[in-house]
This record gives sequence, structure tokens and C-alpha cells, in this order.
Amino acid sequence: MAANSDPRANFLLEVGTEELPAAFVSSAISQWQQRISPDLAVQGLTPTSIQVFGTPRRLALLITGLEIHPPDQIEEIKGPSVTAAYKDGEPTKALLGFLKSKGATLEEITVKQTEKGEFIYLTQTKSAKPTGELLQAWVLDWISKLEGKRLMRWGDGDFRFSRPIRWLVSLWQEQVLPISIPNGSGVINSSNSSYGHRVLHPGPVNITQTKDYASILRAAFVEVEPPKRETLITAQIQAVAKSVKGTAEIPSDLLAEVVQLVEWPTAILGNFESEFLQLPPDVITTVMVTHQRYFPVYDQKQKLLPHFITISNGDPAAAETIRLGNERVIRARLADGKFFYDADLSQPLEAYLPKLETVTFQDELGSMAVKVERIKTIAREIAVNLGLDDTTTQHIQRTAHLCKADLVTQMVGEFPELQGRMGEIYAQAGGESDLVAKGIVEHYLPQGAGDALPTTMTGQVVAIADKLDTIVSIFGLGRIPTGSSDPFALRRAANGIINIIWNAKLSLNLSQLLSQTITSFTQAFPKATQAKTLTTQLQDFFGQRFRSLLLDEQQIDYDLVNAVLGEADPSLIQRGLGDVVDVLVRAKFLQTIRHDGRMTQIYETVNRAARLARQGDLSTDCLDVKAVIKTNTLKQPIEKEFYQALTQQLPHIQTAQETRNYALLLAALTALAPTVSRFFDGPESVLVMDEDLEVRQNRLNLLGLVRNAAAGLGDFGAIVKQ
Repeated sequence: MAANSDPRANFLLEVGTEELPAAFVSSAISQWQQRISPDLAVQGLTPTSIQVFGTPRRLALLITGLEIHPPDQIEEIKGPSVTAAYKDGEPTKALLGFLKSKGATLEEITVKQTEKGEFIYLTQTKSAKPTGELLQAWVLDWISKLEGKRLMRWGDGDFRFSRPIRWLVSLWQEQVLPISIPNGSGVINSSNSSYGHRVLHPGPVNITQTKDYASILRAAFVEVEPPKRETLITAQIQAVAKSVKGTAEIPSDLLAEVVQLVEWPTAILGNFESEFLQLPPDVITTVMVTHQRYFPVYDQKQKLLPHFITISNGDPAAAETIRLGNERVIRARLADGKFFYDADLSQPLEAYLPKLETVTFQDELGSMAVKVERIKTIAREIAVNLGLDDTTTQHIQRTAHLCKADLVTQMVGEFPELQGRMGEIYAQAGGESDLVAKGIVEHYLPQGAGDALPTTMTGQVVAIADKLDTIVSIFGLGRIPTGSSDPFALRRAANGIINIIWNAKLSLNLSQLLSQTITSFTQAFPKATQAKTLTTQLQDFFGQRFRSLLLDEQQIDYDLVNAVLGEADPSLIQRGLGDVVDVLVRAKFLQTIRHDGRMTQIYETVNRAARLARQGDLSTDCLDVKAVIKTNTLKQPIEKEFYQALTQQLPHIQTAQETRNYALLLAALTALAPTVSRFFDGPESVLVMDEDLEVRQNRLNLLGLVRNAAAGLGDFGAIVKQ
């Protein structure tokens, strides 16, 4: 009896389509994985497993061990308050009406105490629909709610999907579950008939058992499980590369894309003429990987071999024909590349600069040539800000001068992915210094989260200048990023600036640099946003970027981020912009002393001192104990001890703040803590808010100095006790 009390079955859904984009397949799989389990859980359904499959011609879902009948839903319904439900001990119309609407009797109600008093409650058991009926409704929703780029209509209907749907398999308890997708004058009805590989098994395939779905299609030359296709592809690539004594490069992004482009993969070795190896390797691999989805092959010295590997979705018996076709394609692409390369090298990189006048940076901001001049100005200011020597400054200026020149070369015109890299190559060929050449390619970095950062001073400075010009210019036009809309990737640019400064530990005053850049911009574009408004907007913007990077990339606790940047204190953001590296140093230090327990040694006393210090008027930047403490007013021994402790420790604290030696600052605060604690709670403790105003002010100033000392690390009031 127990075995039959919870009968379960399997459900299979397959949506057959025309060839889907690889990105949509991956996205759809992810969307179903995130959605389907919660939908089932709402009805109390607990399947044994949920598997989502995808190929270029199908999306599929297999749910095993799914209850045929969902458990009944127990619903607790809140009714009127007890005072409204009864009058003189008799049920009122309000209560009787409530019961009538729910088909219940007085015997079924209970009374429960809530925050708003006692209320009538009714517990009812609601029978759920059979799982099959639920699935019929869910399936239409699961299919129609899939999101993707450029969804299309077909026929005369309004149904939208990534590509036209050609068949629908829907099996529940091994029987066809009727599902229809209406589409104008047509309709797509479910059946148990799928289709195999378009070339190797073009006819229909009957799915007789849901649990055998993957093996049935495998027999029809369709591997529906993406992880298994990936394993097959990787193994085949490695074997083919080994056959020519090489090693294949398998970029993860390319592999993920190719997995979703084939149903029955076959790795095929192709060849090209060795003369093309005279091209820069980046040109060859860009043609292979980005444009043709081929995998490059290297020798033991990591030099490119005149081979490539392509993954075919066709008939393995036609491998030779497929190879020849792919070889013709890559030969033509590499021949174009060689022509562009030779033509570009016919003149030095600098000769391309006049053509930048014909390239628009942004309609209201002029040409790329004008932008280059702005980059040079900002780069010069950064060099001054950093105190760089004349030689380094000259290299930076030369890098800024040439950084965009390759945009108008023929090679970059054909292969935009090579911008920067071709600039580096052409600069080296033209006799520019290695620092200038490297700086040209590095000034585009980083291009995304986790990307490499510039390693040369030329690359770092020009990258910051380029990104800062873009941010200030676009903000100046009033195009501030909102929500998820950031068409100019300004958040990424700001993150790049901060990460470059952090990584290289540049002593750059970003606040001063922003001010200089804003002034130059508003002078050049009088109709732009006013400088004062622009300054406030950009400070807020960079403050948000600081916060995001500390929380998400550096994994700093949220309250420690608030301690460093403040929750609503512009002065802390300004401090951070004035010393960008210090923001990260302090945040990491606070995280460290929280984890190792050292924060507990000072937390209570610093916080208590800071709270009381707000009652006084001591400037938050004062650390001069002799200037603000009247020694003749110190009457109690603990006050005098407090004063002496500050006299001893504040010089260390000032040194620590000036040198960013926060271990020294912590040591000084730790040394102060016992005295401050006894000032509050020891046998000799005193009343801070003394009736004598002079005594009170003195004591508040003592505490204010402790607060100011700790503020070198951050606002301890924002830190949550743990």
C-alpha cells in the first residue's frame, strides 16, 4: 500500500525548431533550470530529477519521479477580527458572510492572536489539479516566456520564438500529453514524434519511453546532452591535434559556442600554406577563432602550425569535402589579411593620424582626432599629478598621440577585434619604443571584469586618460547611466580606472584630476552640464563604483565598506577620490582585523567615544591634544591619565595616517583602549556631561580626539558588532 500511496511518473518535453543561435540555446537551458523547479515547488511537487537539454534544433526537458497527483494545499485564511465577528456572544453578519463565502461552518474556525489583536482564521484543504493539467498550462508558459535577442514571428501568427517551432513532443506517464501552440492560421500539436540529425537521420523518431529519450536520439545521431557533446568535442580536438604532433588551443568561449552549434560533432583537421605564418599570430588566430570558429594548433614551442581544427555537424563520411571547403575559406581570409597587413606597413603609424578626423567619436563630441587631443591633455596632467620624470612623460605623450591611429588602418577596418594589438605591431615596425608600443595595446585594458590590467606606466596613464575623457564627456552631455542602461559602458570604464590605480598602487589624486578634466571640458563645450553639477554627479558615480568593486570583487563586508566610504557622507567619498589606493588599503585592513579578532580590542571604546564626541564641537580633523585640552581643568586622575595616553599615542597616530601604516594606527588605538574604558566604567570613571561646561568640553574633546584618531581607518559607527 505504501508504494502506491505516492504514485510517480516521468514527463518529457521537446521543442523542435529550425537551427537556434548558440547563445539562445545556452540561455534557454539556464532559464529553464532556474524556473522549472520553483514552479513545481509551489504545488508541492518534488521530482527525483530535472534535466534540461539543448541542441541547435531542440530544447528538451526531462522530469523524473514526478507525483501524478500533487499534495492537497492547506490554506490558512484570515477572517474578520473577533470584535467584528461577535456581538453579545453571537456571530455577526461579518462572520457569517465570511463563512458562507468559504463554504465553512462555525465549528471549523479558530482564533489567533496577531499584532493587531485577535482574528478569526479558517484552515481549509484545497485539492490541487492533477499534475498533467498543471503541466499543460506550465509548458505553454515555459516556452512562451523564454527570453532572448531578436525573437521572431513566422507564418501569419503572432507567436514569438528564437526560431520557428516545427514539432513538439510531450509525454506524461509514457502517453502523449495534448498541448497546442496556436500561431495564426496554424497550430503546433504535441506528439511522440521527434526528429534525428538533419543529415544522418532525417526522418522522424518515435519516443517510446521518456527515460530513454537521450539514448533514443543518440541512436538517431543526436547527442542531446551539452556536457557530453563538450567532452566529445574536447577529446576529438586533442586527438586530431596530436596526429600532427601539435597541441590545440581550446578557448572556453569558443568551446561553449561550438557545443551549441552541433548535434553530432566531428573534428576535422584543415591546413593552410606556411607562408601565412609570416602574419602576426594574433591576425591568424582572430581569423580562426573569432571569424571561423576554428581551433588553432601549436607546436611544442607554442608557435602556430599551418593547421586548424573545425567541428563539423555534417556527415563524417563527407569529412574530406568539408575540409576542402573550410580550407578555401581560411585561405581567402588569410590572403585578405596579408594584403591588409602589407598595405598598412607601407607607411608609419603616425601617417594614419589625419584620417582620425573622419572618424566620429560621438556626434556632439567631435572626431576621434579631437578625442586624442583631449587624451593627451589628461595624460599630461596625470603625469604631473604622479610626479613622473621627463622621459616617462614623453613616452606617455607619444603613446597618447598614437593610441587610436590603428583604427583607420585596413587591418583593423576588417578585423575590429585587433584594435590596439595592430597599433602595437605597427608601432614596433615603425621604430617606436617598446614602452610606447606596449602602451598602445594596453590602453584599452581592462575591457571587462577580471580582465588583464596594463603593466606599463604608458599603458596605465593613457588608459586612465582615455576612460576618464569618455566618462566626463558623456556625463557632460547629460547621458548618465540609469538602471541597467549604460550604452557607453561608463561603469566599466570607471571600474577600469579604479582597478588600474589599485593594481599599480598609483599615488593619483583622482579628485584633482576630475576637477581639471571637468574644467577643460566645460570650457571646450560651453553648452554642456555646468561644472559644479558635473562634479557632484561624477563624485557620486565614482563613489558607487568604489562601493561596487569593494563589495563584489574585493569581497569586503558591507558595513566595512560603509565605514570607509560612508553611507551618506560626501566627505568620505572625496577623501577616497583624493587617495584611491588608500580606500582599498583601509577596507582590506578592516576586513583583516575583523577576521583575526583585533577589531574587538578597540571596537567598544572607539564607538562609545565617537557617540559621545558628537555632543561636542571638536573638528573631525583635529589631532592636536595640547591645542584643545586645558590641562588646568583636568581634575580627576583618570582624566590626566587619558591626556597623557593621548600625548604619547597621537604622534604615532599622525605618523600612521600620513604613511598609511594602519598596523601602527591600530597599535596606538589598542594602547589607548584600556584607559578609555576605565574613563567610562572603571572605579575612577567620570561623568562626561559634567555640569561645569569647561570640564564637559574638555572631556568631550578627549573623546573627540579618540574618534578622530580612529577615523583615520574609517567611521566605526558604521561597523556592525559581530
